[in-house]
Amino acid sequence: MALTPGSNERVRLHFGEFVLDSESRQLFRGGEEIHLQPKAFELLELLVSSRPKALTKLQIRQRLWSDAFVSDASLTVLVADLRSVLGDDAKEPRYVRTVYGFGYAFAGEVVTPASPDAAPAMAAPRVIWGRRVTPLVEGENVLGRDETAAVRIDVPGVSRRHARIDVRGDQAILEDLGSKNGTFLGEQEAPVRTPVLLADGATFRLGRILLLFRSTAEHGSTVTDGSR
Repeated sequence: MALTPGSNERVRLHFGEFVLDSESRQLFRGGEEIHLQPKAFELLELLVSSRPKALTKLQIRQRLWSDAFVSDASLTVLVADLRSVLGDDAKEPRYVRTVYGFGYAFAGEVVTPASPDAAPAMAAPRVIWGRRVTPLVEGENVLGRDETAAVRIDVPGVSRRHARIDVRGDQAILEDLGSKNGTFLGEQEAPVRTPVLLADGATFRLGRILLLFRSTAEHGSTVTDGSR
């Protein structure tokens, strides 16, 4: 399965803290190789290469087990194994999204690093929720259910003005705005009480809603929210 766009150059795909190298069949996290069973690696490669398209369970089974019959249960176990390695949550997926009654899709933002000769791209701070990418502006960016929010998350459990991200030059600061269900940084169980600095790739939650902050230059294609 080729992930390269018709060239002989080796392409590594970045998503979150992971790097997928299809040519060498390796997955890295923070520079350290993560071992995946062969079928789990093929599933990840298939979903990433097909993004943002959702694949039916039948399509996935035919691609991964072309010479054998397997049940949906085998695919379910394989998806669970892949999520376990990625630290993903089926209820609030960052990477592997279940399309109920249909199949699966890759939900993360994938970046293909530019070639050395490519012109450098400007950093673009943004918040990612599933496949929706919302650019942030210099200054205050409110997150919440309010129609005027810069990053509108109109779901139960999120306050109208839940939190804000202040962008000042190359810094982004996250602050809770007295929300009912709290704002949480990364895997921390205690809610944010004072403003905290967001690093590129940081995850945070508004109640139970998981979001991703990115600030590095974007070389890959993404789905951008243009409803502001």
